[in-house]
Amino acid sequence: MGRYSRFGNDLYTGRRSIDFIGNRLVWYLVSLVLIASAGGVLMTQHLNLGIEFTGGEQISVGLPAERVNQDTADRLREVVAGTDVEGAESPIVTTSGDRVLIQTEELTADETDVLIEAVLEDTGVSADELQITEISASWGTQVAERALIGVIVFLFLVVLFIWAYFRQWKMSIAALVALFHDITLTVGVYALSGFTVTPAAVTGVLAILGFSLYDTVVVFDKVRENTKNLRQSRMSYAQAANLAVNQTLVRSVNTSIVALIPIGAILYVSATSLGSSSLQDLALAQFVGMAVGVYSSVFLAPRVLVHLKSRESEVVLAERRAKARAKQADPYASVPVFTEDEAVVPVDRNADPEELLDEDDGPVSEPAGPRDSGAMGRGRTAPAPRRPVGESRSAGRQQPSRQTKSQRKKP
Repeated sequence: MGRYSRFGNDLYTGRRSIDFIGNRLVWYLVSLVLIASAGGVLMTQHLNLGIEFTGGEQISVGLPAERVNQDTADRLREVVAGTDVEGAESPIVTTSGDRVLIQTEELTADETDVLIEAVLEDTGVSADELQITEISASWGTQVAERALIGVIVFLFLVVLFIWAYFRQWKMSIAALVALFHDITLTVGVYALSGFTVTPAAVTGVLAILGFSLYDTVVVFDKVRENTKNLRQSRMSYAQAANLAVNQTLVRSVNTSIVALIPIGAILYVSATSLGSSSLQDLALAQFVGMAVGVYSSVFLAPRVLVHLKSRESEVVLAERRAKARAKQADPYASVPVFTEDEAVVPVDRNADPEELLDEDDGPVSEPAGPRDSGAMGRGRTAPAPRRPVGESRSAGRQQPSRQTKSQRKKP
């Protein structure tokens, strides 16, 4: 943990840096490939909508508490599928409290009677313990429409909130791109898994949108702090944004791990022990959405924001200043270094300068010798001293001497 803490501190201070903003084409291609893959899954393998959206029959069987378990649900699933009733080939059997719920597609009265007879024969309960509920497709359509309206209202409020908080509409666009990315991948994974889409799954999607938005807002807040005054920070907008992502990386990873561990445990227990249930649908949506949300808030949203702001005049000037500073060479980089074991070649001062050129190393000269006192002041006219001149021990030559005020001659 100490090494991890030092690594996080180095990322925050800038001693280490991971280039999240650079390689724009690479990260865009990765996101486009993921979105295209999710779209391909949705086209080839449609969502498995529950009866809340498509309509159907639900048979509720009351059993003693010790019999309401996964073994009973699995056995009833096989019994219902074995009746060869069209629309009941793939029933959804779940447990809820002291009851077992059997969900099928819409059935006729005769087909429903066949299922009831098979269930009563297998469980051995009386007909009074059975409850039959018919869910119409129109009610499911209303649920789907209200869910879609809820998502649209949520996205609209997101745009207003980010614009009001950051005063930058481009941050709202970048956040919407990240949310669209998260929704598409979550729905694609949901279709690939074959899990039934229930109202609980819709609730999970809305929940992960809030989590993804929260993480994106934290990163954008750090970006705004780092880019408040680009001239004083001596960085370009892309460099300041990349530093912000590095500074919030450890927080994003820690938050996601803390959230994913319990949700992953719920998903595992619900899938292996509880079978198909609303808890499983909710856990899958949240697990996938949170993992994808961390990716989009780190790799996608800041990259889109930098791309949108790349043409602003202040950002362009900051980019030019950063490139100019990077091109400035070290003035001492070309100064030759003298080592103790290096041979000193004497030079004839009366020789032709062209003869002193070495084929590989250029002109060769000997180290400067002691200063010639006779050359002092040569080439210039020294002004007449206005004060007494005397020998200076520190300078080693004649220097104007400083007298006390009482000894100075008045003009």
